[in-house]
Amino acid sequence: MKAALVSSFDAPPSYADVPDPSASSPDDLVVDVIAAGLHPRVRSQADGSHYTSTDELPLIPGIDGVGRDASGALHYFVLADTTAGSMAERTVIDRRRSIVLAPDADPIAVAAAMNPAMSSWLALRSRMRFEPGQSVLVLGATGSAGGLAVQLAKRLGASRIVAAGRDAAKLAALPALGATEVISLDGDQAAIADAIGRSAGEVDVVLDYLWGEPAAAALTGLITARPDRGRAITWIQIGSVAGSTAPIPSAALRAADLRIIGSGQGSVPPRDILASLPELASLITAGAFDLDAVAVPLSEVTSAWSDAATTTRRIVLTP
Repeated sequence: MKAALVSSFDAPPSYADVPDPSASSPDDLVVDVIAAGLHPRVRSQADGSHYTSTDELPLIPGIDGVGRDASGALHYFVLADTTAGSMAERTVIDRRRSIVLAPDADPIAVAAAMNPAMSSWLALRSRMRFEPGQSVLVLGATGSAGGLAVQLAKRLGASRIVAAGRDAAKLAALPALGATEVISLDGDQAAIADAIGRSAGEVDVVLDYLWGEPAAAALTGLITARPDRGRAITWIQIGSVAGSTAPIPSAALRAADLRIIGSGQGSVPPRDILASLPELASLITAGAFDLDAVAVPLSEVTSAWSDAATTTRRIVLTP
């Protein structure tokens, strides 16, 4: 069969012939892949930089997707850590890590949205119990996952949603998706700290897709400006596009009721992830989220990889 194949962490995948997969346990199911999302998580898998990487090559990238079984049923699946990923004509899924989709589900929309939407969905539903009326700051709201986080926070009843990011055009579009206020993260760290303090000093939850220097500046500004430092704030670390480390001042951890937690692979048990998927898939199928996705043939995987570094659209590969 044909698949995307990573032979070097320094080069994009190629379109290559690989052996057909086969089931090896009663819970295994071979499916024809209909759609597989080219998520940032997949790109870090393919360049060996993700924290779960084992440096094993060659590998077929892809961590999730939509596939059709022999009976014709559609499945959304999440793969375990494997070198036989979803960017192939066929793959082996674990029935226990998949859900059956409605017959009218849009495979492209599901493959594009489940992974980025899952980040904020799990953060607000599994890592904490978000309550309607609480307020949220989304750091990195101009990314696709951040934009979905704004929409999800609104759907879950957030009273106030402060969206922070760098892309001016995307920031301008976020109020229509649920943001009550937007903040530009352009400028020096002191300016960012001041802007965050003025606009988000009283939020209950921070969804952080950035980390690095912007997160340190935002945290400093938020704690400094917080009028009631005894009021709990939950900072949920989800992504690190601005840096894998952040110079958090120790005083910020002592000066307020600040709880920093992470949300991602490992911190959320697989059973909790699977339990949350049907409701999220139903929302996506119902068109609950504004999503800009584009389908690209798997045969064009090499060029799609380059496009993913510059486009803001969600690329979905279709074998």
